[in-house]
Amino acid sequence: MTPEQYVQDKAAASGSSFYYAFLFLPKRRRAAITAFYAFCREVDDVVDEVSDPSVAQNKLAWWSAEAAKAYAGDPSHPVMKALMPCAAEFGILQEQLQAVIEGCRMDLEQSRYLDFPGLQRYCHLVAGVVGEVAARIFGQTQAQTTNYAHTLGLAFQLTNIIRDVGEDAMRGRIYLPMSELARFDVKAHEILNRQYSDRFTALMRFQTARAHALYEEALALLPAVDRRSQKPGLMMASIYRTLLREIERDDFQVLHQRVSLTPVRKLWLAWKVQALGHL
Repeated sequence: MTPEQYVQDKAAASGSSFYYAFLFLPKRRRAAITAFYAFCREVDDVVDEVSDPSVAQNKLAWWSAEAAKAYAGDPSHPVMKALMPCAAEFGILQEQLQAVIEGCRMDLEQSRYLDFPGLQRYCHLVAGVVGEVAARIFGQTQAQTTNYAHTLGLAFQLTNIIRDVGEDAMRGRIYLPMSELARFDVKAHEILNRQYSDRFTALMRFQTARAHALYEEALALLPAVDRRSQKPGLMMASIYRTLLREIERDDFQVLHQRVSLTPVRKLWLAWKVQALGHL
């Protein structure tokens, strides 16, 4: 299997909303974002699939060293072999890959966040930096587009957190800020035991309103001249906001299930943005 086929299979197997946006890109940009996304999946899988924290730490350390080796001209993993030919062309920096690894390392070292600013630091590493790299690959021409990408990345990550409250609870993790749980009188043990309440629903409405506000802020930040090049990000925004609205319509039944959209619906939403040029 070639490195290119490896990253293609990795991206397709994830079933992620990101994959459907990639389909509409020109060949070189599609190759670059697919390889970068495969890297993010490999690193994220270490945290989600390795049960022993010390083993996971060692694996992340291996990825950190592998990134350094790859940028020194000696990649060994298929993902890095696929990514390196694209790195110089699209300005993908080693520091950005290391930031993603550092964000995943936070998952091993921290299972609670005291307040929203603390959570934002985590989101910056695992989503904001990813958005920054993606925007450049998509064809960013304006510096302001980086601000758009970071804000949109934060909105995506908060949507993931809202969707995955139940799954994260099964792993002993709560990404909703502790100060906000206290504000709505929701106890950590209620989330860990996946107990619904009117208080929990109110907490989730608050989280969702903030995510929607960030989507609006991101769209307002996107310069008009970069709107065409950033269509893949707008496709993802359409898919993610539709998912967020589904969760709202379902009255935040996220503790016992993972709400998702079908592949056909994701493809349809992506195609609509491609055809119409807006959400």
